[in-house]
Amino acid sequence: MKKNQAKIFLISGPSGAGEDVIIDGVNKRLPLNPVITTVTRAMRPGESQGHPYYFISEPDFKARLANNEFAEWAYVYNCYRGCTHAEIERLLKLDKPIIWKLDWHGVISVKKLYPQAISIFITVPDYETLVRRLQKRGLDSPETIKEREGFTREWLEKADVYDRVVVNRDGELDLAINEVEEIMRKEIGD
Repeated sequence: MKKNQAKIFLISGPSGAGEDVIIDGVNKRLPLNPVITTVTRAMRPGESQGHPYYFISEPDFKARLANNEFAEWAYVYNCYRGCTHAEIERLLKLDKPIIWKLDWHGVISVKKLYPQAISIFITVPDYETLVRRLQKRGLDSPETIKEREGFTREWLEKADVYDRVVVNRDGELDLAINEVEEIMRKEIGD
């Protein structure tokens, strides 16, 4: 890693683990630059272009993929998602810690490109907790939750891919945020 180059933190966890709310919590305490992932899924209520994703069509994504514009990408939950090389280069120039949310496949890919990146797995005590959280937030149909079951269980078995693991227990969100913040501060040297 070049001197003064920003630290890269990879945050990952299955839907319902709470990685977005933990990222938001840490971002209020530390100056971080979030990676904006490009996705082919439709916008949800409250989302807009660039917040929290760049939304593009599937043909556009495939064209960019053919041009080798992605540092990492995957086809998950019936859509393409990935991060462009240009996005990472933009953030590295800002010399502020980078926070990059991605799935476990992405962590493996990114660690090959940026071996200095610190990967943090956000998880829950058990699979049933994830299902309950997904049902409670009401963003996914029961069919969609069922479709994700295999991928989610696989994800929970991949903790060894990560440098650190943080368990986000019900009612203890602040503890999980504190733990992630502490990991980052130690790595940044703050």
